Amino acid sequence: MAIDVRNHESVPKHEKMSEDEVEDLLERYDTEKEKLPQIERTDAALKQMDVEEGDVIHIERDSPTAGEIDYYRVVVDR
Repeated sequence: MAIDVRNHESVPKHEKMSEDEVEDLLERYDTEKEKLPQIERTDAALKQMDVEEGDVIHIERDSPTAGEIDYYRVVVDR
């Protein structure tokens, strides 16, 4: 029986972004996908998600001062 670590209270919400969402993100921040921080495809938070190299992951983290913070990572194979 596999445990889905995404349900653990210490793991922030991870979700794969659609191509339209990625285009909007890159335009909003005037950047390129290759310049985003990286996350390995084998990361435990991505294990049960259908992700491929080049996908962009939206991560929502709780912040004691700002409430909720959005992070973005591009999936890489190493």
